[in-house]
Amino acid sequence: MTAATPYSEHTPLMQQFFGIKAQYPDTLVLFRMGDFYELFYDDARKAARLLNITLTQRGESGGQPVVMAGMPHHSVEQYLARLIKAGESAVIAEQVGEVGVEKGPVRREVVRIVTPGTATDEALLDARTQTLLAAVAETKDGFGLAWLELSTGRFSVLQATRRADLLSELQRLRPSELLAADGGGADWGGFPARLRPVWHFDPASAYRLLTAQFSTRDLRGYGCEELPAAIAAAGALLQYVQETQKAALPHVTGLRTETAGEALILDTTSRRNLEIDRSLSGQHDYTLLSVLDSCVTPMGARALHRWLTRPLRDHAQLNARYEAVASLLHESADRSLREALRDIVDIERILARIALRSARPRDLLGLSNSLQALPAVAATVQALEAPLLAALRRELGDHGDSAALLAAALSDTPPLLARDGGVFRTGYDQTLDHLRQLSENADGFLVDLEQRERARTGIDALKVGYNRVHGYYIEVGKTHAAKIPADYTRRQTLTNYERYITDELKKFEDQVLSARDRALAREKELYDALLEQLAQRLRPLQQAAQALAELDVLACYAERSRALNLSRPQLQATPCLDIRAGRHPVVEQTLREPFVPNDLALDDERRLLVITGPNMGGKSTYMRQTALIVLLAHAGCYVPAESARLGPIDRIFTRIGAADDLASGQSTFMVEMSETANILHNASEQSLVLMDEIGRGTSTYDGLSLARAVAEHLAAKLRSFTLFATHYFELTALADELPGVANAHLDAAEYASETGERLVFLHQVKEGPANRSYGLQVAQLAGVPAPVIRSARAHLLELEGREPPPSARAAAASAPQMSLFGPTDSDSDRLLDELDPDALTPREALEQLYRLKALRGRK
Repeated sequence: MTAATPYSEHTPLMQQFFGIKAQYPDTLVLFRMGDFYELFYDDARKAARLLNITLTQRGESGGQPVVMAGMPHHSVEQYLARLIKAGESAVIAEQVGEVGVEKGPVRREVVRIVTPGTATDEALLDARTQTLLAAVAETKDGFGLAWLELSTGRFSVLQATRRADLLSELQRLRPSELLAADGGGADWGGFPARLRPVWHFDPASAYRLLTAQFSTRDLRGYGCEELPAAIAAAGALLQYVQETQKAALPHVTGLRTETAGEALILDTTSRRNLEIDRSLSGQHDYTLLSVLDSCVTPMGARALHRWLTRPLRDHAQLNARYEAVASLLHESADRSLREALRDIVDIERILARIALRSARPRDLLGLSNSLQALPAVAATVQALEAPLLAALRRELGDHGDSAALLAAALSDTPPLLARDGGVFRTGYDQTLDHLRQLSENADGFLVDLEQRERARTGIDALKVGYNRVHGYYIEVGKTHAAKIPADYTRRQTLTNYERYITDELKKFEDQVLSARDRALAREKELYDALLEQLAQRLRPLQQAAQALAELDVLACYAERSRALNLSRPQLQATPCLDIRAGRHPVVEQTLREPFVPNDLALDDERRLLVITGPNMGGKSTYMRQTALIVLLAHAGCYVPAESARLGPIDRIFTRIGAADDLASGQSTFMVEMSETANILHNASEQSLVLMDEIGRGTSTYDGLSLARAVAEHLAAKLRSFTLFATHYFELTALADELPGVANAHLDAAEYASETGERLVFLHQVKEGPANRSYGLQVAQLAGVPAPVIRSARAHLLELEGREPPPSARAAAASAPQMSLFGPTDSDSDRLLDELDPDALTPREALEQLYRLKALRGRK
């Protein structure tokens, strides 16, 4: 509605639309009109752009053309999926009145609101990825985070003391939609927030809302009684879901409270650098998840993602998973389990749709088939002794009554939508069978009537037919008008034919059409009742679905262990990182040649490893593979190594690579220092720290000084398990100066060929410092022109105090640029002439003195 057009001047239909739009001004309104959903005005313009549908104008309202765009009702889910993917939300306004019964246009009401975080229909979801709605709240007690997977009912909360910790958790969860209080900021670590009224985040109101949802007196049983910020976030989230779904949420039955001590902590930078579920390029290929995910069911794939992104610290739980994998590997039991799981559909999401009363007939057929397959799944692990497998087998439960109910109720080929009829099997309901019989016997009656009327009238061309507009009729050519009986009543006139109705045919028509309508109404009653029966059994069915998902992950672990040559890690209480022949699980899958495995040995007496060697030698891969081996072990998975002994680990930190953060105005060096500061403030004796090339973003002396101070702090003060890769060879002296520091290097070999010296990266980690950095050889491999390489070699030799060979000296003399490093007879004199002592700071004066000393020493 334009500002210039009063509401009263619009047509009644548009008044109805604007009434709904006023309630949802920022959401697209899909307005049901017959067989189409229509969007109007600005909504239509946006939808036409996003969906590539036709924008039209039809009629007028308020003196202006009505701009509109529409989509067929039967394919609306496809369009909704595209809108959700674009980050849009949609209000579904359905026709709820009857045509011709109410005065004015058919009444419409909002029946649901589909948003990126609350989608539950299969067409709107990625089967193997969680779709999460999250809410954040800030109180004097800290930061609260709540998240809900509405499509399964899994509801969780946590409370953090620092905003940075909350942002890290958001990176782990990557919600499709985020809610925040108005005034608290619309951006949380790159996640745009949908702002909600502040009072929705009131802890006391949230507490009451949550206890009402769970039918409990308090929240003590959920571990969040003393976490007001988490409760505030959970309450705001629950209120939003209730508003959008316009329905009860019986499948959301409780909260799970996560605490910091349960899992390894990975900050945002570490998650990004380790490429757990998303590569540095932002894609999902070549990640740890993509290599490991061989789960059979979508439920298992989503559970695997949760396990990998939240690795546990409890050694008892982890050993239980290892024992389950070992049992499955014994006599290849995992293969029979995976084969049985292939008959299981996405029960978790089907149960959620049953709870929301949006399940379709084919959802129920899939649930029926899955419940019938449960005994076969249980049988595959019946003889296995691992305690975790036995517990999961018990959680599968016995659902024979539900399976029998669905098998008796559903036809073998139910329709896509319940309203189309044909959902129920013959024999399930006598009333429905009788109504169907009336309708199905129509063809026999019509054939008999047609034969009788031909005999009675003597008109052989007489036909009995039906159309949706005029109903049943007797059709006779106009040439036979004289033979028309007196009891025929004209119903429709065509060019060459007349169509008639008789009392007998009219009575039959009323009976048949009424039977069809009543059969569809009866099916709706039966369908609603069936959903209600299943909803009463929701809790045990949800438990079975969760058990199936975990069995799938464990079977996936077993299959991957065999396929990728993984081994069982050993967890111990004493500090240790002892990895033999470790490999990078992702890089190994991308190489054409065999991956070179390497060892790592850290313990209470050996805490920091200074790693040197050439660029491209494999330092970064070596460090990342160590972190991924630790992460996999704490996800309960076997690891890519011959053996791995691991002591207690609380966090994984990475400082690998950096780039300008233009959005926040931070340079590469500032980003590097911010990440370093985070590590130094939060690392502990039980942390694994990966540091790569600290100090590169500033001058040599500044960078070296910072790198040394950071290494000293990590080794002497924090005593974290640290892999410290550097090109500052001066840092290798720390092994002789500080306890707990050792040197290692990535090996490379250089050989002479007809075209010059060549470098081969051996990718082998050896004890001790590297003797060269091979920077010029790497530059040559990168394609730097040969004259530049020769000139650089001459400069390098002069810097190292050696006389260059004639060829290199000649190359340097012919180089187009002046020598930057080599001293000449006039260098020291020229430097003195250029100095202005009064303009130098004390630090600059000291640096110039060192330069003069170096020049004099090389003459």
